[in-house]
Amino acid sequence: MGVRKLLVSILAFLSLSVFAFAQNFTLNLNAIYGPTSFHTQGAMKFAKLVEKYTNGSVKIVVHPGGSLGFKGPELLKAVKDAQVPMSDILMGVVAGSEHVFGISSLPRLVSNFKEARALYEDCKPLYEKAALKWNQKFLYAAPWPPSGLVTKKEIKSVADLKGLKTRTYDKNGAKFLRELGGSPVSMPWGEVYSSLRTGVIDSVLTSTESAKNGKFWEVLKYFTNIYYAFPLNMVTINLDYWKALSKEQQKAMLKAAKEIEEMQWKNSKDRYFSAAKVLEEHGMIINNPTPELEKAMDKAAKKIIDEFMSKAKSKERAVLEKYIK
Repeated sequence: MGVRKLLVSILAFLSLSVFAFAQNFTLNLNAIYGPTSFHTQGAMKFAKLVEKYTNGSVKIVVHPGGSLGFKGPELLKAVKDAQVPMSDILMGVVAGSEHVFGISSLPRLVSNFKEARALYEDCKPLYEKAALKWNQKFLYAAPWPPSGLVTKKEIKSVADLKGLKTRTYDKNGAKFLRELGGSPVSMPWGEVYSSLRTGVIDSVLTSTESAKNGKFWEVLKYFTNIYYAFPLNMVTINLDYWKALSKEQQKAMLKAAKEIEEMQWKNSKDRYFSAAKVLEEHGMIINNPTPELEKAMDKAAKKIIDEFMSKAKSKERAVLEKYIK
């Protein structure tokens, strides 16, 4: 009799487990960077964890390099309207649609990974609320290594920035360089290398990781550690797709998201140093800004942060006031 009860209990448990993951889903995830980018690699690992934790009932197919046709400012709307179920999104690029997403790319607001993580944790409830407004569930976010200036000539002073045609990744970066006398240029990442080759641009505001992936040592010589920002990439899922998942599937996806978020924050820090080493091995010179340049950058940054604060909601201002130096 005891054995029979045990078997009944086991069968009941298995039935409940099967029911919890009864409906199978295959979800496309748009990744805006190529397969070698650590953000894309993180999304791929996330997909594997989700499949594992949902017993194979949820499969996420990652499409690198924006191959689904979605690459920039339209991504919030694309996920909102379910043109793509999930996407990796560079927050600063969609800040024109949702102000709060511009916080992580505010210039020189934080100067190290510890401060960047604290800022993220303070802002996370705001990011989650903003995602809901755009009909999507915020899953996780992680930073790029700090942005620097990758140039053909050495940058020692503001005079060296005058007229410099620099590819930037969002409006904050464009305003920052314009304040310093530069000529910011907006373009898809896929066009950057050829534009450097042809002289359409002559510098890039980006991380050591991106400079490494882009093989910028073939066209540029210097990387200046200006610690411009630690811009965040987030992964979201359309809210209707999210609600279609069972509670167990949702729980499993959030578990995977938490693990990947921790892993990606660590990876970002590790990639900063390992990528810098690769750049130096290929002949690039990595240096720090002069005191004169530091002073000019802080002045330009303050103007942009003040402008951002003037348009910020009370909760955004309350967070930022903790970090404004």
